[in-house]
Amino acid sequence: MNLIEQSEDFISNLLKDKLSNLYTYHNFSHTQSVVNATKELCEKEKVNTNERELLLIAAWFHDAGYTKGYENHENESVKIASEFLKEKNQSEDFIKKVGELISATAKEYVPKNHLEKIIKDADFIHIISPEYTSTCELLRLELKNTGIVDFSTLEWATENFKFLMTKHHFYTDYAQKKWQPLKEKNLVRIQKKINKQQAKETVVIEDENKKKDKAEKPDRGIDTLFRVTLGNHTRLSGIADSKANILLSVNAIIISIALSSIIPKLDSPKNAHLVIPTFIMLMSSVITIIFAILSTRPKVTSGFFTREDVQAKKVNLMFFGNFYKMPLHEYDWAMNEMMKDRDYLYSTMIKDLYYLGLVLQRKYNLLRIAYNIFMIGIIVTVIAFVIAFKSI
Repeated sequence: MNLIEQSEDFISNLLKDKLSNLYTYHNFSHTQSVVNATKELCEKEKVNTNERELLLIAAWFHDAGYTKGYENHENESVKIASEFLKEKNQSEDFIKKVGELISATAKEYVPKNHLEKIIKDADFIHIISPEYTSTCELLRLELKNTGIVDFSTLEWATENFKFLMTKHHFYTDYAQKKWQPLKEKNLVRIQKKINKQQAKETVVIEDENKKKDKAEKPDRGIDTLFRVTLGNHTRLSGIADSKANILLSVNAIIISIALSSIIPKLDSPKNAHLVIPTFIMLMSSVITIIFAILSTRPKVTSGFFTREDVQAKKVNLMFFGNFYKMPLHEYDWAMNEMMKDRDYLYSTMIKDLYYLGLVLQRKYNLLRIAYNIFMIGIIVTVIAFVIAFKSI
């Protein structure tokens, strides 16, 4: 088995075992196409046997670096080829020449000699294929799968057209004569695809604009969403206030009973053991009342806004605290401005729900603290009274 055949066998196994399935274009099929194109150019450009060997080995190894990842794959390909050729006892000069030919396949590289021109042209053999557009779709999928870039159909067709028109050139005489006309046929195909896709997207945009124009009223589902959410917020706020009222009533009764029945008796030395339990009971009740009051205490707002605030869409006109100091004509103007702008209207409704949610969160946090204090206070008070009576 000669060195070229050994290279083919090595690359076949390498790509089969180590190349990710994400590479739908730069795979063994592409490598094989480049090798076949290199053989054709070697024959037509009349290169000698030694040069042919260099070119074919470089063609086999030129995309081996994709097994290491997308970035700097040419450099990785050179490293893989160098290690392989060293194992095959090739000279440093031979290895260097193969590496230079692999590096010449970089997309933006301009070939400097005849051999580099050959492998550069061979690497773009897909450009002349009748299946060019489907092959390009494999490259588009690869770029998407590997996270490089995700093109739309129109963007990808435009990108390919620009590349063929302005960035790609055939360098060998044979490719310029025989392959250039085939490339131009594919240019025509791409231009037709671009025209077709542009017409299709124009129709889609027009349809979307028509639907948008017809959407003068908000969807019933959106109305229901806001109505149900607001109702839930209102009910939860009422429940919170009821819970706070229960705490206030119960603890007020406890304090009243303590003040009228227990505290007057604490002056007597025989009741000294009741001082600490009574103090604990009163303090827990007082602290509970404080947190219950905090949970229901209203927040004072400015009650004023400016026309600039309305034009900048900064003010929530649905909350009374933002307008109770404003004259009626200013509020009427502001509401009409808001109703003209659907986005502003929905944004205001969303803000209103959001800030109501923040108020509820504060209420329930304070209520939770109040109930915890009340519960712990009752437990500690009972324990304190039990200890007090046992110590008599």
